[in-house]
Amino acid sequence: MLNGKKIIVIFPAYNAEKTLMQTYREIPFNIVDDVILTDDFSNDNTVRIAKEIGIKHIIEHQSNKGYGANQKSCYKKALELHADIIVMLHPDYQYTPKLIPAMCSLVANDIYKTVLGSRILGKSALKGGMPIYKYIANRILTFIQNLLMGQKLSEYHTGYRCFSSKVLKSIAFENNSDDFVFDNEILAQICFEKFIIGEISCPAKYEHDSSSINFKRSVIYGFGVLRVSFQYFLHYNKIFKFRLFKQ
Repeated sequence: MLNGKKIIVIFPAYNAEKTLMQTYREIPFNIVDDVILTDDFSNDNTVRIAKEIGIKHIIEHQSNKGYGANQKSCYKKALELHADIIVMLHPDYQYTPKLIPAMCSLVANDIYKTVLGSRILGKSALKGGMPIYKYIANRILTFIQNLLMGQKLSEYHTGYRCFSSKVLKSIAFENNSDDFVFDNEILAQICFEKFIIGEISCPAKYEHDSSSINFKRSVIYGFGVLRVSFQYFLHYNKIFKFRLFKQ
């Protein structure tokens, strides 16, 4: 615990056998109380390794439901276990677990209800191996999103996130997509509920074993991001209503 808050780390996993153990071993268990892993029908030994290293809460999807569906299972289980703070960390070692104390401290001390690990702050994205086309798309999409949503975030596309349970209980995240755009939908919902989002600098690690979507999926994701941003703008300004946001 940290400041009396129960902390649970969630792993939305898919084919993570090569990096799961390394990621797990760097989790600061002096403050983290539990770990949940949801396996989205991997075709490798992710589940076996998760059991071997001692992860108690393992959810196995019986079909590949998608990245967003994977997160939904994780968040629902974390709330069932009465987590006060939930850290979403990819088990592909693209983000360092060593930042968990810093991120959780901001939430545990009620400075922010949501904290993102930003690869853009600190100028580490390209140095860490982010493909140039993804970096350019990240900057363009973030600019448009900030404009439409009235925010000033450095990026919306990081997979390293820390939430107060109050945030997840306040939004209808189960209404979100089961695909990659889930990440943007949940941030749009958080902004709509007027939670202020904090950010800390996070080094990027694009290594051989790190997961990454291909160019085609990236394009689909990009258009999905634009859709979410325009939906936010239209709903916030009472021009049109969307089920993504609570009425």
